[in-house]
Amino acid sequence: MRDRPARDGKLWTRDELVIVFELYCRTPFQKTKANNPEVGQTARLLRRTPGSVARKLGNFGAFDPQLKRMGITGLVHVGHLDRAVWDEFHHDWNSLVIQAHNLREALGERKNEPDTIVLPTGASERLQIKRARIYQSFFRQAVLSSYEGRCCVTGIGIQECLTASHIVPWSHNESLRTDPTNGLCLSATFDRLFDAGLITIMPELTIELSSRLLCSQDRPILTHIACYHRKSIARPSRFLPAQDSLAWHRRNVFQA
Repeated sequence: MRDRPARDGKLWTRDELVIVFELYCRTPFQKTKANNPEVGQTARLLRRTPGSVARKLGNFGAFDPQLKRMGITGLVHVGHLDRAVWDEFHHDWNSLVIQAHNLREALGERKNEPDTIVLPTGASERLQIKRARIYQSFFRQAVLSSYEGRCCVTGIGIQECLTASHIVPWSHNESLRTDPTNGLCLSATFDRLFDAGLITIMPELTIELSSRLLCSQDRPILTHIACYHRKSIARPSRFLPAQDSLAWHRRNVFQA
């Protein structure tokens, strides 16, 4: 299945668009430009120009409802195949991540495993670990990019201190493992507090602290944590937290 010709003269295929859409999801929209090194790397992989890839990234922005709410429209001249890929994968993140990874590998892209990691010898176990790493890498990049690389509670922007936190845990719902709307960008302390149910996020995207924290007389808690009670989180530029996931956390994890 092919789409209209790009300015570099080649028709876009579905497989190419899957690769570009996966890149779109983990790249801040303001960095979907031809001079972005990762755009250039993808262009080389597809044997296209960086400008051509950047324009396709802009096409996907035209479908993004969160960008529309911010008054950003993306590019307006989109193809039917662009829409088809968006519709196919926008709620099937696991398939998007695996298909894009496999397509990149088929085109010759290789990412080396860290030397410090020893993989098990069983084929099925190796496959599960590889898939988990692919999922986790995409999820972290998609969530952190949508929050501009800052904790949505504190505003901390030190990458080593940030976590892409699952709202509904990884182990509870496999279909949400790579869904960026099931994620929050949190600094390490607030990630642990969220996982422990000592804080949660309300429907209006404000922070709610548990009574255990609110009743504490510990000065560091009062100074560094309690000050965020009922404050709004920073809204992401894309992938607004899903209300269903937030409601699940309030019902099943939060210690009111």
